[in-house]
Amino acid sequence: MSEQLTDGDAVENEATEPQDELGAGTEDDGEAGDSPRPSKLQRLEHEGDIAADYLEELLDIADLDGDLDMDVEGDRASVQIGGADLSLLVGRNGEVLEALQELTRLAVYRETGERSRLMLDVGGHRAQQRTRLLALAETSIAEVRASGESLSLEPMSAFERKVVHDAVATAGLTSESEGAEPNRHVVILPA
Repeated sequence: MSEQLTDGDAVENEATEPQDELGAGTEDDGEAGDSPRPSKLQRLEHEGDIAADYLEELLDIADLDGDLDMDVEGDRASVQIGGADLSLLVGRNGEVLEALQELTRLAVYRETGERSRLMLDVGGHRAQQRTRLLALAETSIAEVRASGESLSLEPMSAFERKVVHDAVATAGLTSESEGAEPNRHVVILPA
């Protein structure tokens, strides 16, 4: 069975869930005094604002300089922290970045009551990772096509697996994730 992942296994099927959980079509709609529900773009921008405020406080507490840039990319809010040496916020193999992203998502949840799929990048780390992973996926896809056999990749984070799954799907092949954390990895299957 093929498993296309989104960012994080805990939210892998969130995009396909009914819109009712967002409040659309509930019995409360249209009651007197209710204001119209904000659009999805407005909700994502609000998530980004909450995240940026949280991260700004964190940078102040840690006495780190960084510039915050909030955007909406596709169906998620995105916050980038740029500036001087922010390697402390990335950590070894992006472990601190992953933890910081989860804490930021929790801060958004605390304010909105809705799970967030917010993406955080520090110092362009994720952008560099994405470029490296796309090259790995391209090479691996070519190898699977040439050999006709499935190929297991090294263990990866949920973000890394998502990038590879997307590249494999774009190439017209299928992939699945196997194993348990921290050894969860992508297997690319032949056509």
